[in-house]
Amino acid sequence: MEKGMLMRGRAGEPKITVPERFKVVTLLALVMCLCNADRVVMSVAIVPLAAEHGWSNSFLGIVQSSFLWGYVFSSVIGGVLVDRYGGKKVMACGVALWSLATLLTPWAATHSTLSLLAVRAFFGLAEGVALPAMSTLVSRWFPINERASAVGISMAGFHLGNVTGLLVTPIVISSIGISGPFVLFTSLGLLWLTMWGYGATSDPRESHLISQSELRLIQAGKTESSVRNGKFLPLRLLLSKLPTWAIIFANITNNWGYFVLLSWMPVYFKSVFDINLKQAAWFSAAPWGMMAISGYIAGVVSDYLIKAGYPLTLVRKIMQSIGFIGPGVSLLCLNHAKTPVAAAMFLTAALSLSSFSQAGFLLNMQDIAPEYAGFLHGISNSAGTLAAIVSTIGTGYFVQWLGSFQAFLTVTALLYFATTIFWNAFATGERVFL
Repeated sequence: MEKGMLMRGRAGEPKITVPERFKVVTLLALVMCLCNADRVVMSVAIVPLAAEHGWSNSFLGIVQSSFLWGYVFSSVIGGVLVDRYGGKKVMACGVALWSLATLLTPWAATHSTLSLLAVRAFFGLAEGVALPAMSTLVSRWFPINERASAVGISMAGFHLGNVTGLLVTPIVISSIGISGPFVLFTSLGLLWLTMWGYGATSDPRESHLISQSELRLIQAGKTESSVRNGKFLPLRLLLSKLPTWAIIFANITNNWGYFVLLSWMPVYFKSVFDINLKQAAWFSAAPWGMMAISGYIAGVVSDYLIKAGYPLTLVRKIMQSIGFIGPGVSLLCLNHAKTPVAAAMFLTAALSLSSFSQAGFLLNMQDIAPEYAGFLHGISNSAGTLAAIVSTIGTGYFVQWLGSFQAFLTVTALLYFATTIFWNAFATGERVFL
């Protein structure tokens, strides 16, 4: 039985086998964990680097945003490449290149600021393919009523990467030095590549390991053809539809808030509550751990509602509304936190509820443009990355100018509320692009 993962052995004894799609999503969760851990290393390492080199808060924002300079370009390119060549090859190339950039980062930091900015931009260029590749691989390997759960598992790995990076980095830095965590995560990237080369394909029909019963289950649960036709969707046509703009604005808002919290939380806890680097890492890590759990819960709930017969459009709107209204309210409350524990609680609420977006706009790309989801993901993610650059740099200047994080947290909350209105007005779960 496929769902029970049970088959009969040669002698009639029960033999447990794991469906191939579960192996693929496990590898995706691992690489998404590595993807975010590699980003977060710099968010922690930048604190001792800033003290060593005398960097200001405004310059910290520039360093933090340099990752996004490359990321903004590769999102579109990566999406197109995924649609054309499949997720396996594109993901493998991305991991190899960003692991190299991770290894070079500590050398660049000691060499010159220009070298550091260039290496971080190259790192972002390589990482930009990860989300489009993950999204497309999930759509190929999972029927529609399992897709939200699969994305939830993959993104749980993504969020646990924050926890891993935030907790492991200060320990390794204190034991080995600043270069230690960069070497560690580079090694893990190479290890993952060896498993990926053997254990995954871009499409289940290309796999020599999948059973016929599992392949039939996957194909029967799809409402669209998964054949890569090699054609490109005209950009003018893509941008002429309001559901496309609903996804773009949702991605802008999601990235704006996400990268502010990802890049600035260790600095926030250090500057507002005057706690040391290890304590700041722990307070910063706890919300990301809960986000991993809540993201999976959001996927399970979304799949349950779809199986129960609720309209797909309604489910996507409910999930996205929770994913934006919840963080907006939480960030307004964060402005009034008086202790690091209270601040961590509000941040946990903000990030946990924001993970419901995974079952909203992130899946909606496959709903409206299944054949061109990589391209759409790239376009929307590039817009979101530009917003992340503005928010990451803007936070540094706001804090330096006003001496407080409050103003920027309020702006972010208002953006969450405005985008929720636009999403509910124009988003749809129906296929728009044939």
